Amino acid sequence: MSTSDRSTAPLAGVRVVEIAGIGPGPYACMLLAELGADVIRVDRPGGAGIAAVPSAVLNRSRANIAIDMKQPAGRDLVLKIVADADVLIEGLRPGVMERLGLGPEECLAANPRLVYGRMTGWGQSGPLAHAAGHDINYAAITGALHATGGQEKPRNSVNLVADFGGGTMFLIAGVLAALLERSTSGRGQVVDAAMVDGAASLMTMVYGMHGSGGWVDERESNLLDGGAPYYDTYRCKDGKFIAVGAIEPQFFAELTKGLEVDLPGEQNDTTLWPEMRQIFTARIAERTRDEWAALFEGTDACVAPVLSLEEAPRHPHMAARGIFSPHGTGYAPRVAPRFSRTPEREPGETSTVGQDSRDVLAALGMAPRDIDQLIDAGIVRQA
Repeated sequence: MSTSDRSTAPLAGVRVVEIAGIGPGPYACMLLAELGADVIRVDRPGGAGIAAVPSAVLNRSRANIAIDMKQPAGRDLVLKIVADADVLIEGLRPGVMERLGLGPEECLAANPRLVYGRMTGWGQSGPLAHAAGHDINYAAITGALHATGGQEKPRNSVNLVADFGGGTMFLIAGVLAALLERSTSGRGQVVDAAMVDGAASLMTMVYGMHGSGGWVDERESNLLDGGAPYYDTYRCKDGKFIAVGAIEPQFFAELTKGLEVDLPGEQNDTTLWPEMRQIFTARIAERTRDEWAALFEGTDACVAPVLSLEEAPRHPHMAARGIFSPHGTGYAPRVAPRFSRTPEREPGETSTVGQDSRDVLAALGMAPRDIDQLIDAGIVRQA
């Protein structure tokens, strides 16, 4: 069960400075905060209120200070915050932090123990390092996009592959690894987390299968890409879908038993897959999604209902594990994974730009008069 007590969470005592960005960087900082880290998000004073941003939920659970980093006094203030931090995370294009005077050289001079996490799509080096891009572009050049979708065309899996899988998760792994190494060396370092690196790494098994002749380089021709009829989705009588993943022979036997179908030949005879798919398609279309879900629930047939975003938080298994919690007008997934002794925090609220500026500066030991001067000069904004 989650808790709002930061002091007992697994990352209690770790201080993180986040330079405001979008996508995988904010998601990483949200996860770190809900695992107990003390995260300060540094925003631009003139930035639009994050409540207006559709992905503002990624900015929850941490304090927000607005600083004009283009002014020397603003840069110095950020360096003052960094000097007392364990981690800095930024997701700007290569060179931007350097132009602000907040690159690795300046920040590590202010704090040699700092872990400086950099989150980009193309990485800090290479011919495309300074080009714009999004998840779909990064997935495209790694082969991940080519392997996903139907025969007619590739189809991106929302922005999970490069942004959050290849980006956030590898950034967090790198930051935590650098923190662990620092406990021995006493020195910080730069973590260059690129979405192309991470997305390519996620494809390790597929590349391994391809290299050994176990993966055809064509969509819907393989075990895991919709080629196998027993690892696919099927439309039900009510137009909704079930997901079938009966790979192992014993699970496949459970599937065919539940469907009450007779199949030609062996499970993995690919020449019979088209006929097998037709049989599955016709049979599954005879009942509704929830009827099939009820029939197979608790069995080893590896069948699950394909739930909508509205339905998923209310599924009995999801509810029993407390995977979602009410948040705003909807639901918020809780942080993962879980810990037996140092529980994570409940999802917190999303601060507006500059909402916590006074509190953050006061925590640094600054006098109220000095804080007022920074606000009056436009270097800091208090919402």
